[in-house]
Amino acid sequence: MEAELDYTKSAQQNAEAYFEKSKEAKRKLEGAQQALKKLEQRAREAEKEKTVSKELQKKEEREWYEKFYWFFTSDGKLAIGGRSAQQNEEVVAKYFEAGDLFFHANIFGASVVILKNGAKAGEEAKEEAAQFAACFSKAWEEGLAAVDAFSAGKGQVSKSREKGSLGTGSFLISGEREWHRNVKLELAALVSENRIEVQKQFEDTNAYVKVLPLSIIVNAKKLNVIPYLTYSRSAQAVGMRLTPGKVKKSDAAKAIAKKLGYKDLDYIMQHLPPGGFSL
Repeated sequence: MEAELDYTKSAQQNAEAYFEKSKEAKRKLEGAQQALKKLEQRAREAEKEKTVSKELQKKEEREWYEKFYWFFTSDGKLAIGGRSAQQNEEVVAKYFEAGDLFFHANIFGASVVILKNGAKAGEEAKEEAAQFAACFSKAWEEGLAAVDAFSAGKGQVSKSREKGSLGTGSFLISGEREWHRNVKLELAALVSENRIEVQKQFEDTNAYVKVLPLSIIVNAKKLNVIPYLTYSRSAQAVGMRLTPGKVKKSDAAKAIAKKLGYKDLDYIMQHLPPGGFSL
C-alpha cells in the first residue's frame, strides 16, 4: 500500500490530513447511499403506479346476454333476442322460463324476443318488448314503418306439430296471444357510462405509505340499442333515433360510432337489425 506524504508537513500533520480526507469520503459515501435509497424508493413507486395504470386499462367487459340482441325495459327488466335462427333456438331452449314472455313480429323472419319475468311486467314494458321484436324483424329490412307483434307465455310455445317438427328458429304458438298492433319501427342508439371512485393505499417494507386516489371507469362505454319507447320513457344519455331507411348498415354503424364516440364497429354492426337506416 502506498501513501502520499507532504514532506513540508510533520508526520502528525500528514496523519491529520488523511483523517480529514477519510471523514469526507465517509460523508460522501453516506450521501451516495441515501441518494441510492431515494432512487430505489422512487423506482418502487413508479412500478406500483405502473401496475395501477395497467389495472385501469381494462377492456370493456361483456355480459352473457350481449351475444344476443338485448335491452333493459324502462322498469329494469331484461329482454334478449336471437340474432339468427340458431340463436332463436338458444334463447328459447336455455333462457325461456316460466314467468317469461315470448315476443315475435307478425312477419316471417324475425328475432324471438324473451322478456324475463314478463308475466309480471306492466303494459309499458310489454309495449317496449313488442317494439324491440318488431324492429328486429324482416319488417325493418323491407323498409316498413310499422308491423304487428304478439306475445305468448311459456306453455303456449312449442317446437312440434302433428305433421312433424318445425324448422330451426321457428315455433308453434297455441292459445290466445296478446297482440300489439301497428308497432312503430323505431330504435335509439346510445352509450352508457359507469364510474366507481376508489382510493388505493400502498405500503412497503420501509414503512413508507402512499395513498393514491384513483377514478376507475368500469365498462366506460357500453353501447345500447333500445326501443325508442324505452328511450323516451327513461332518463337516458344523448342518443340517436334510428328508423328504416336507405343508409347502408355499415355506413350507419360508422355514423353511430362517430356521433357517440364508440369505437367497436363490429359490436355496433352485430346489434343493429339487417337492412337500411335513417339516422
